[in-house]
Amino acid sequence: MTEKAVVIEAPGGAEQLKLVDVTVGEPGPGEIRIRHAACGLNYIDVYQRNGTYALPLPARLGMEGAGVVEAVGEGVTHLKPGDRAAYASQPPGAYTTARVMPAKCVLKLPDAISFETGAAMMLKGLTVQYLLRKTLPQGGLQAGDHVLFHAAAGGVGLIACQWAKALGLQLIATAGSDEKCQLALDHGAAHAINYRRDDFAARVKEITGGRGVKVVYDSVGADTWEGSLNSLAPFGLLASFGGASGPVPPIAIGTLAAKGSVYITRPTLFTHIATHESTQAMGDDLFGMVVSGQVRTHIDRRYALGDVAEAHRDLEARKITGSAVLLT
Repeated sequence: MTEKAVVIEAPGGAEQLKLVDVTVGEPGPGEIRIRHAACGLNYIDVYQRNGTYALPLPARLGMEGAGVVEAVGEGVTHLKPGDRAAYASQPPGAYTTARVMPAKCVLKLPDAISFETGAAMMLKGLTVQYLLRKTLPQGGLQAGDHVLFHAAAGGVGLIACQWAKALGLQLIATAGSDEKCQLALDHGAAHAINYRRDDFAARVKEITGGRGVKVVYDSVGADTWEGSLNSLAPFGLLASFGGASGPVPPIAIGTLAAKGSVYITRPTLFTHIATHESTQAMGDDLFGMVVSGQVRTHIDRRYALGDVAEAHRDLEARKITGSAVLLT
């Protein structure tokens, strides 16, 4: 069958994104064919498009989507044709009307969650799940602990604000404008800092009585790196899970001692969802938070699949707060 898909033939700007006809066949062993209602937009898509994360070319983009399972291959037992489903998964290729893909990271979507919400929340929500539940400082996190979360008005950040509040954590948000700071506060952040105006590390020390935070969750990278290290309490953890402002600089190992015997880690979602069992457990946790109303996905913008270049330009210009989806 012939479907529409977004491809790039060379790395570069948003103009490289082309909507073309593709042939979609039958799923093989361990695969499904899914017809998308919506797919999610994430900054990793920009990294893959511009060559920061190199892909074999020509390449398809998109890491998350939601829709209806049309067919299943041999060995797939957790899904059947007609199931509502959603995923965050490799390989890329969600920017399409339908696709054949590995089944292990595709989960049944509860009826209480819309396709748009499913498409907007899977990669971001599972990222928050592994950060707040698994990427933890020495001794873990307890209610009342302070954590610092950068880019808190983005799709991942707004979910993190809500999830942290549900866990009783005091999340200190950073964002690039007063309006974005207010959005983070409205979603459950205990404090918010406009990092374009204030020295966020100094403000963190003020908020925490000079001690610093147990953990910093940093997807910004180069621009926040030094301040993130300076925001940590002794034995604190810096979890670097992205580099929207550029890659972090090299660090001398002795710096960790000088900062208070601190730790650094660079986790990825796809390590955590390497098996169906781990994906299902994380997904169940996420679905539970969403169905209970403790986490709501803020969809700021919706684009037609053919308007994907405009969507990428808006994402890079930081015009999108919360999440955005492409509608098929």
